[in-house]
Amino acid sequence: MKLSILDQAPITKGNTAADALKKAEELAVLGDQLGYERMWMAEHHGTSAYASSAPEITAAHLAAKTKNIRIGTGGVMMMHYSPLKLAEVFKTLSAFAPGRIDFGMGRAPGGDQFSIYALSEGRTPMVHNMYEKFDTALQLINDEVPSSDLYNRTIATPSNITLPESWLLGSSGNSAVEAGRRGAGYSFAQFFNGQLSKEILDAYKNNFEASPFMEKSEINVSYMVTAAETAEEAEFEAKPQDIWRLQFMKGRSGQVLTPEEAQDFPLTEMDRMKIQEGRKLHLVGSAKEIAKRLQEEQIQYGFDEAMICSIPHSQKARLNVYKLLAEELF
Repeated sequence: MKLSILDQAPITKGNTAADALKKAEELAVLGDQLGYERMWMAEHHGTSAYASSAPEITAAHLAAKTKNIRIGTGGVMMMHYSPLKLAEVFKTLSAFAPGRIDFGMGRAPGGDQFSIYALSEGRTPMVHNMYEKFDTALQLINDEVPSSDLYNRTIATPSNITLPESWLLGSSGNSAVEAGRRGAGYSFAQFFNGQLSKEILDAYKNNFEASPFMEKSEINVSYMVTAAETAEEAEFEAKPQDIWRLQFMKGRSGQVLTPEEAQDFPLTEMDRMKIQEGRKLHLVGSAKEIAKRLQEEQIQYGFDEAMICSIPHSQKARLNVYKLLAEELF
């Protein structure tokens, strides 16, 4: 099974945003050494929980620090940007790291209403034309002339570069067919709502048309994972993330606690039930258990690679998740 990394540059308690970005670099270097397929940076705005507000900039740094692993965005939130600017950014990235850049796009805002309006300078955000923006960006990256009068009188530079892979993100299945028709890879965020189905992935495959960006259909599925040598250790490391998700659902998005703090965190019976329900979105267990689960789901749903997002409090525990899964699945 191919394994990849999704990183949000989490700012765990006692750490700074700069620490989070440095740890993203450490994770990329480790992933490169272990043979992971790709590493993507997510885009989040208006939060003290993550330091990944400019994933394309972090991607440039990570590409310079690695040799073989693909680097990209999972994803850049296209509602905030001009297709021309997106094309220029990813063509520049690909010029520096040819054959290793992923142009991963998402349709979500990546932030609350205040950050959304601030990013659009107070204008009403344009949310109705996401696929058109994606099409235009792809045309500009491929040195084509878009049909739109707004974009057909300019070019996206640098020209004549190695094309990045293009990917469209989704969490409900709505974008599966659209990704296929555009010859883009499809990335499903299972950790977001847990609604992965074979029907969704088959819809993508059945509608896939080869493109200059991708010759054949490619699917990755993103999982939130906490793994360790034993299930007991994994439970200890996972509890802070479970509590963070619980608090987030209540509108309180602070930083991830230490495991020691999490053990003493007051939880009601309802809280415990919600945490247990959340385990549909958060895989917790020994590395052997998690590897077996991923292999079973790959067979059940028919995807190509698993993309792992892991947020233990300590960097040592986080890096260990990726080491252990590599040992089991490579």
